Amino acid sequence: MKYLSAIIFSIAIVVAAIFLGNAYVSRANPDGVISVTGSGSENFTSDLIVWEGQFSRVSPDLEEAYKQLNKDKETVRKYLLDNGIKQENIVFNSVQTIEQNENQYQNGNFVGSIFKGYELIQSVKIESNEVELIENVSREITELLNKGVQFNSTPPRYYYTKIADLKIEMISKATEDARVRAERIAENSGGSLGELKNANMGVFQITGQNSGEDYSWSGAYNTADKKKTASITMRLDYEID
Repeated sequence: MKYLSAIIFSIAIVVAAIFLGNAYVSRANPDGVISVTGSGSENFTSDLIVWEGQFSRVSPDLEEAYKQLNKDKETVRKYLLDNGIKQENIVFNSVQTIEQNENQYQNGNFVGSIFKGYELIQSVKIESNEVELIENVSREITELLNKGVQFNSTPPRYYYTKIADLKIEMISKATEDARVRAERIAENSGGSLGELKNANMGVFQITGQNSGEDYSWSGAYNTADKKKTASITMRLDYEID
């Protein structure tokens, strides 16, 4: 009798474990629900360009350095205006002053420094919707060297001012793609698509067209290419009838 009770108790534990295990699986994977991921992409061309550069002068006399720099500033301004860039698109930033010193050593030991002069640096920023115009000027900016201006520029950056509208369009495309996938899965399983239970948006990415650029978990935002590709994913959970 004692052994029979022990056997019955053991069977009860096994049955309870199976029941609880099945209940956990059912809660983790509810019946009649499918999850699908849809994607959408769109190619577009940037409609805003930002281009920056800087020029500098060095002189032992601060006043003379500033006078030369101011002359270069007017040369740069005239060059930009003569090439079709509007005055309101040109912004000159404040002058940066760096005191230059030359370190002196004796027998390998530092003994002090000698003042060499002042370096004055000024940067200019051009922001415009005339993308092709600014591109062309940025490529020919070395002409300023012939005018005695040591001008260094950075590659232009490209943006899109209608990004919010584009994002809404991409969400719509990705959602439709996911819905079509869900319908096919439901049909293949002999059922029909029911109500949408949940929708989650994935990462919105902007990469250069045909650039082979890597996607990022935090979202890529390319500014180096004028022609770009936007993409997004949507994860949908549907009931199955």
